[in-house]
Amino acid sequence: MSFTFTIRAGPARLASRIPEFAKASSGPAAAIRAFHKSAPKTTNFFTSRTTTPSLIAQKPAANSLLARLQGARRGYQYHSHSQPQQDNGLLMRKLLVGGAMVGGTWVTLQFMFNRETRADGGMPAFESSYLNKTFMHTGLGVGIIGLSAYQMLQSGFTYRLMATNPWVVAIGGLAISFGSMLATRAIDPDNYIPKYACWAVFNATQAAFVAPLLAMAPPALLARAGLYTLAMMGSISFIGATAKQEKYLYIGGPLLAGAAIVAVSGFAPLVLPATAVRTLALTESLWLYGGLAVFGGFTLYDVQKVLYHARLAQAGVIKEDPVNESISLELDFLNIFVRMVQILMMQQNRRK
Repeated sequence: MSFTFTIRAGPARLASRIPEFAKASSGPAAAIRAFHKSAPKTTNFFTSRTTTPSLIAQKPAANSLLARLQGARRGYQYHSHSQPQQDNGLLMRKLLVGGAMVGGTWVTLQFMFNRETRADGGMPAFESSYLNKTFMHTGLGVGIIGLSAYQMLQSGFTYRLMATNPWVVAIGGLAISFGSMLATRAIDPDNYIPKYACWAVFNATQAAFVAPLLAMAPPALLARAGLYTLAMMGSISFIGATAKQEKYLYIGGPLLAGAAIVAVSGFAPLVLPATAVRTLALTESLWLYGGLAVFGGFTLYDVQKVLYHARLAQAGVIKEDPVNESISLELDFLNIFVRMVQILMMQQNRRK
């Protein structure tokens, strides 16, 4: 009879063989665990999206969306090419309407006010020369006013002027304007330097009054107002230059009375209450359209006065002084221009 003895390892021996089991187990299982081990998280803020399976699966949809956006962009560019053509057509229409208005105004004024032409066969050379000098100084003065107003606007002087007390600015500006104008008229034309210096100060004060208007109105509207003012003054000046001698010199008194009424209507909003809507509307219309009529008449009167002074200078009674003559025409231009700007701004606000 044989006996088989099986000796089981005790706990102490199993504990001593644990390192061997660990070495034997570091094979495929460890590789599998390493394969299933999650990748360490990166701390980069910007991560690549090209390796994300969900975004790769959505790539056709993104491509289709991009194609639709590109198609919309192409359609927008197609319509943008047709927009300048519409703007050009609108601009051409406006130019034609403006030209028709200017031509009709000239024909009407020529028919109404200039049916009696000069009896001496035309304008003499000395009158034409004196009138040209006066218009040259008028254009130079208007240019100085425009450039000075633009420089005041760019330097911020206009905004500082508008932020101060309006009564101080108005009273001080009027005092400097009238003082420089009277000084310019009083200085002898042979004394060039002080005369042109006072004339430059007068133009600078007018620029200070016009500069706030440049800040409120768009440049296109200012250009239209300037064009309309030139057309109006040009046609009226032509009537006055080709009309009979001293035909319109008698209208100086009535025009002065009309200018006083227009000035009073301009101060009406300071006196009348805000509830008097109809009265304020009437005074505003009187200020705008009545002022256009009055200063258009002043243009006619001033041109004839220039020609009258040219004849007096030719006779040796007075000296030629185109600077003094240009001041009146500058004031006519500014008053007509300001009202043209206001009328165009009112029309633009009604369209909105």
